[in-house]
Amino acid sequence: MTRDQTAGFIGGIFGLVFVEVNAGSLPSMVGLPLRVLAIAAFVGLAVVLRRGRAALPTGATPTAGFERRYWLVVAVEAIFGVAGILVITSLLHAPQVTVAWIALVVGLHFFGLAAVWRLTSLRWLGGGMSACGAVGLALGAYGSSPATIAAIAGVAPGALLLSSVWWGALKNAERRDAPN
Repeated sequence: MTRDQTAGFIGGIFGLVFVEVNAGSLPSMVGLPLRVLAIAAFVGLAVVLRRGRAALPTGATPTAGFERRYWLVVAVEAIFGVAGILVITSLLHAPQVTVAWIALVVGLHFFGLAAVWRLTSLRWLGGGMSACGAVGLALGAYGSSPATIAAIAGVAPGALLLSSVWWGALKNAERRDAPN
């Protein structure tokens, strides 16, 4: 698979997980449809991404393209993510904002990926997810309900991830299918 396809699958999986885990905090008449919609979005995305595999240009290398700088960004993300979760749960005793911290850190990591892969569009996703995480942390500091935090800092970033990957996949499909 190409780097874009692999990155699309990774982003889609994380988007699906964000929605599935956090929609459970919402009332069932809201949470259940969101979960079903997220599953449908991911399945459709998987089909579109897999379909693109057969359309690799002649001589193209089906490589993921994840080099040392990518892994450095992921390592920094993991270190800050785990450290923040430990502080939030052990010292602050506020596990309801863990999802907000994760959204913030994941959002910030997209700025690193934008630099590594020279994809400025990732900055929009990073900004949106970081904003959701920051708002979720602020809501937690002001005593908002776990459901509110989960919606803003969990479901919304999941939807941003899924829609961003869909946008990229459709954009690549248009480019692939365009007459030469």
